[in-house]
Amino acid sequence: MIGLLALFLALIWMLRDEKDKTRPLLVFALVLNLCYGYLLSVVMGKEDSLLPWKYDLFLLHLDASLGVSAAAIALPLQGLWRIPLNVIYQLMVPMMICWYFVTRNRNRSRSLVLAYVSELVMGPLLYVILPACGPAYAFGSIWLTPPLATAHPIRFSGMPNAFPSLHLGTALVLVLYAEGKLRRGISLMFFVGTALATISTGEHYLIDLVAGLAFGCFAANIGYSRFRSALAYLGVAITWPLAIRFEFPFLLAHPGKLRSCAALTAALAILAVFREWRVHSQLRLSAQVAYDAEPQTSKSRMQPGEALAD
Repeated sequence: MIGLLALFLALIWMLRDEKDKTRPLLVFALVLNLCYGYLLSVVMGKEDSLLPWKYDLFLLHLDASLGVSAAAIALPLQGLWRIPLNVIYQLMVPMMICWYFVTRNRNRSRSLVLAYVSELVMGPLLYVILPACGPAYAFGSIWLTPPLATAHPIRFSGMPNAFPSLHLGTALVLVLYAEGKLRRGISLMFFVGTALATISTGEHYLIDLVAGLAFGCFAANIGYSRFRSALAYLGVAITWPLAIRFEFPFLLAHPGKLRSCAALTAALAILAVFREWRVHSQLRLSAQVAYDAEPQTSKSRMQPGEALAD
């Protein structure tokens, strides 16, 4: 309901200024997001016939190998905690819209929309590599205490949108586009809340979030038109489902290497955040220096906010 209202308001907002070329991009991204499940089913056809086998048991075992299962994190977050976490989970589209307006002040809204679109386009392709639905769908009412059966593909009907986590990937994109202490603080809180929400609701396994970090870095670099870096991050994101699907016995037999790969992926995301924030700070400093160096007559025509926005 919130998403439909956001789309309606976005359409009105787009029609009020038809010269702004970024507005149709935002509406397009909203339509993709709202119709994501439908579009995914159209692309894949009848899911039961194309992707009947799901790899949820594989992901469950890998969580156990990591030493921290999704159920262990989710159990303390049930009850009253579920209410705010459910709200955070549903706030993804409004936050995406809010961040669009935030980046408009820095002339980077078009870049952010490209990041959104790249996620929605590439996400289904990764879902095909390793179809999985999430513990709440794979194990039903016992998802908080799932049986650790022998890992094998299980056949059931459900949307294979668990691996990687696009929710966490998008939350990371917001962090990578955040400027200033306030926005960075808000984006980090939303990122942590999203991570907890995806686990507490049974939508994802812990390993899904690891791959989601690399996917978020890929999308952000597409938005910034850093295509070489984007390709590298996409390679990491694709390597995870390929390794789980075709080298699962090796990963299960070497939990230390699995944890090292997970830690390395997380470290890459952390470094990406610090690097991006440093670039933002340097650009703001350069803009301020350039403004201070302008003759007084030029300053009267340009406000400091405009210089920083450039």
